[in-house]
Amino acid sequence: MTKFLVKTLCAALLTIYQVQAQQAALVSVDEVIEQPFTQTSPIIGRLVAVQSGTVAAQTSGSVSEMLVRLGDTVSQGQVLATIDASTLLLQKQLADSRLLESQSRLKTAKAQLGLAIQERKRLEGLKSTASVSRAVYDDAKQQQSIALSKVNEAKATINSSKASLRLAELELSYTSIIAPFNGTIIAKNTETGSYLQRGQAVLQLISDRNLELEADIPSSQLSGLNSNVPLSFMLDNNSTHTALFRAIIPEENLRTRTRKVRFTPTFEQDSGILANDQSVTVLVPMGEKEQILSAHKDAIVRQGSRVIVYVVVDDIAKSTPVQIGRSIGNRLEVLEGLNIGDNVVVRGNERLRPDQAVKVKP
Repeated sequence: MTKFLVKTLCAALLTIYQVQAQQAALVSVDEVIEQPFTQTSPIIGRLVAVQSGTVAAQTSGSVSEMLVRLGDTVSQGQVLATIDASTLLLQKQLADSRLLESQSRLKTAKAQLGLAIQERKRLEGLKSTASVSRAVYDDAKQQQSIALSKVNEAKATINSSKASLRLAELELSYTSIIAPFNGTIIAKNTETGSYLQRGQAVLQLISDRNLELEADIPSSQLSGLNSNVPLSFMLDNNSTHTALFRAIIPEENLRTRTRKVRFTPTFEQDSGILANDQSVTVLVPMGEKEQILSAHKDAIVRQGSRVIVYVVVDDIAKSTPVQIGRSIGNRLEVLEGLNIGDNVVVRGNERLRPDQAVKVKP
């Protein structure tokens, strides 16, 4: 009885296996392709702020208010601190008064010139008669010249007064210390109440939103850099990003035989908080491109020491041993076992059996 039950169970399992073998498995496939590949070497680089520097006082005076704190993010044109402007306001008022005084003098000089011209014209009509001597007429002409000189002098005084007023207004504008570019405050060199001299440091500002990548590249690898071909680099959080070659600094380190190279990076959303001098790993091309055969990494099935893929031929999954090589993003170099255009299973291959019928997802 027991042997009969065992035989019956085995027969049932065999039937189930055969039915399952006849059922087509639903899979996704990817094509084996030929693609360019360049061998790379990792080089430690760093992020470098394109803009950084000291924000200095442009006029002397005591700090009346500090409007930012260490670590604050600021925008170009934002007021960072103010300097007491009471003395400069008085200087501006004085310049205003002197300009008004100069304008009044010009009006008076013009009036005097008008009278002198009128008198000269009157005498000019009488100089042919005995009632006006030549000396009187010449004196009138001289008075006209003197009046004209006073007008020109008054005009020059007005120009000087306007320049003084503009200087006073400019000095007054310097009492607001503004951010020259977008960035973050990394140091404060003074506090409210401190007296500043012209040119004295107020704050240290760094543009952490405009960064470049810098790396010391061996001279032998410079020929592999191409401004049209992006290369990859990794941040310390293991996120991968791309960068374009921008410039080679024409100065070589005699000890290491390297040159500083600048790249323009593109950061993805997983870049985290970036900083000046942050360490990065740059994958620098080591030579010319070569054409290789590659398959998607999800096609690889490891069976102990064997590596296989399932190639779909006429809706049948053929188990095919392969030899793989280097990694290129989400693909692997195929050294042996596959041909260009082969469709390999990348989804559903973990449950496949050799020569099983499959149905490919569109």
